Amino acid sequence: MARALGLDFGTTNTVLALADGDAATRSMTFESSAGVTDTMRTALSFMKDPVVGAQALKVEAGQAAIRQFIDNPGDCRFLQSMKTFAASALFQGTLIFARRHAFDDLMEIFLRRLKAYAGDAWPAGLSRVIAGRPVQFAGASPDPALALERYNAALTRLGFPEIHYVYEPVAAAYYFAQTLARDATVLVADFGGGTTDYSLIRFERKGGRLSATPIGHSGVGIAGDHFDSRMIDHLVAPDIGKGTFFRSFDKLLEVPSGYYANFARWNQLSIFGTSREFKDLKSLVRSALEPEKLELFIDLVEHDEGYPLYQAISATKMALSAADEAEFRFPPLGPAGRKMVKRADFEAWIAPDLARIEGALDEVLDRTNTAPGEIDKVFLTGGTSFVPAVRRIFTRRFDAGRIESGGELLSIAHGLALIGESGDIAQWAA
Repeated sequence: MARALGLDFGTTNTVLALADGDAATRSMTFESSAGVTDTMRTALSFMKDPVVGAQALKVEAGQAAIRQFIDNPGDCRFLQSMKTFAASALFQGTLIFARRHAFDDLMEIFLRRLKAYAGDAWPAGLSRVIAGRPVQFAGASPDPALALERYNAALTRLGFPEIHYVYEPVAAAYYFAQTLARDATVLVADFGGGTTDYSLIRFERKGGRLSATPIGHSGVGIAGDHFDSRMIDHLVAPDIGKGTFFRSFDKLLEVPSGYYANFARWNQLSIFGTSREFKDLKSLVRSALEPEKLELFIDLVEHDEGYPLYQAISATKMALSAADEAEFRFPPLGPAGRKMVKRADFEAWIAPDLARIEGALDEVLDRTNTAPGEIDKVFLTGGTSFVPAVRRIFTRRFDAGRIESGGELLSIAHGLALIGESGDIAQWAA
């Protein structure tokens, strides 16, 4: 019987895993209105009951939350990428139908929905949860102690007697190390939705037991979500008015670029549509030099096209991982919604992000005085590791035969579960 639950609470996806004590692991499955899955989008939606109103909210998580939000535009409060606010002292909570919810409230609600979706498959007698945490939390001035305080508040309410934290790349390394045939120094690069984390660990087997010596860690609050926002900024924003001008008396002024920051996360468009800023944007149409572009922007917001746009961007990014050129298709943009994108252009757009990702790699190698030739294995995990420009960061430094990947969505949760059953959790805990 499983005693420990591995929790990979991710910016984009969340995975729960269990280990049976014999180095075998399994992902927990969830059944919701969106079907059966072993990963859940880290998203929540809240909708009033049509009869009693906000006193009885219908709450969904994951893909079911996305579906509820899309099916009920304007009537549903939607939240995603909650993890990006975990370490922010500026985030004191958000109002959901006039009731304030702190970060720990949102995390608790999300995990309770997952428990409900798991149903009878949720194991009885769990004694501990091993939760992953990034090396570097996302945000401008992240406070990791605050983030863990918020995690603790949420997880304690779920009734776990023991709560432990392990760096996410350490958990991925532990999962990967199960396959090692000999002692090795391993570098793990974990590319999430909001953060990129590195861990350098020495693994050795003594008497058949796996032991590890942490060598160093580093991280940066940049990953795949930033790549998406760069694509939107170049492929979409100029066609809906970014960089254009409007006339104010005898002056020409640029349309405020802040309006376009709402495209960084697709659900922000719906929230933007209810804001004063949106009213201000609509008032600019009469004095705009290119009013048709602002009108297109307004149409996208009023027709809640944020999620289809996100899907189109994601599909283009994935296609560019396999080809030098790919088509971006987004019909709501009209003629501007169909254009070819060169991988070279995409890589130029994300060059500042790549530099910071590589800088974090330099940091862990320099701080530990480790030369690339001293590293036996490099394990890349996370969807962003498929981006060719990201992989080149590693192929430039390490022999191709040393670089491995796999378990892009599952390795962290399964590594956490294995650590939870290992009997020496303290050795791995952050």
